[in-house]
Amino acid sequence: MQKIAISGGKGGTGKSTIAILFANKFVRENKKVILVDCDVECPNDYLLLGQKLGKPQEKVYAEFPKLSKTKCQKCGLCVKTCRNNAIFQAPAKYPVFIKDLCSACGACWIVCPYKAIEPKEEEIGQIFVNQIKENYWLVTGSAKPGLEETGPVVTQIKKFVLDLVKKTKPDFALFDTAPGTHCPVISAILDCDLAFCVTEPTPMGAHDLNLILDLCQKLKVPVKVILNQADLGDKRKIFPIVKKFKTKIEEEIPYSKKIVEAYSKGKLLHFELVKL
Repeated sequence: MQKIAISGGKGGTGKSTIAILFANKFVRENKKVILVDCDVECPNDYLLLGQKLGKPQEKVYAEFPKLSKTKCQKCGLCVKTCRNNAIFQAPAKYPVFIKDLCSACGACWIVCPYKAIEPKEEEIGQIFVNQIKENYWLVTGSAKPGLEETGPVVTQIKKFVLDLVKKTKPDFALFDTAPGTHCPVISAILDCDLAFCVTEPTPMGAHDLNLILDLCQKLKVPVKVILNQADLGDKRKIFPIVKKFKTKIEEEIPYSKKIVEAYSKGKLLHFELVKL
C-alpha cells in the first residue's frame, strides 16, 4: 500500500478537490482506495462526495491535567516542563492549566514529584467511515468544536486507518490534510511515501508553497507540486520555489467551471479529470 498526502500551505487552493479526483482516478483503475479527511477542524470531503455522516465508528480521547491542591507544593516544575506554555503560575499561587494550549502530552504529571497532577480523560473527536463503493472508503475525522490542539485527533485517525488497512488491504491511502504547516498537518504527513502539494499561481500561493515544501523536506517526505487554476495567475512566481526544493510541477490544472459546479453541488464522486 502506498500512503500519499495531499497538502498545501494555503487554504482554498483546491487541495480537497485534488484528493478526491486522485481517489476517483484510482477507483476507475480498479484499485482499492481509502480517502482520509484529516482536516478535522473543518472536514468537507464527505460533502463534496454527496455523503452523510452516520454514527461515529470510534471516539477519540485525550488525557488532560487535573490539579490536586491538597498535594501541590507550588514548586513550579510543571510550568518549567511544559513546552507549550500551557501552564501559568503566579508567585506563591497554584498553577493554572490553559486547556486551549495543552497538547495532552502528559509531561506535567510525569515530572510532578508530589503526584499532584492526575490525567483526566476527555472526548476530543470522532471518526466516521463511509463505504462509497466496493473498493472505495472515506474516513472522516472531526474534532470537538473549540478544540485548539487537534494534532492528537489526526494521530488517532491514522492509527484507525492502519487497522482498517489490515481488513480491506487497499492499494492507496490518501491523506487530505488541513491547510498550513501546524501540528495536525505534520501528524498527517508523517510516514507518508509521497506528498502532493497543491498551490495556485499567486503571491500567497508561492509564499505558502515555500513553507509546506520546507516542512516536507524536514519530515523527509518526497514531494511533487500540483499547480491548480494554472491559467488564472502568474505561474512564474511558482518556478523559483519549485527549483529551490529540487522538485517539479507534476500537473498544471486550468480553471474549470465544470469542477466548480460539481464541487458546489457535492457531485465530485462522478467527476473525472483526464490529466490526473
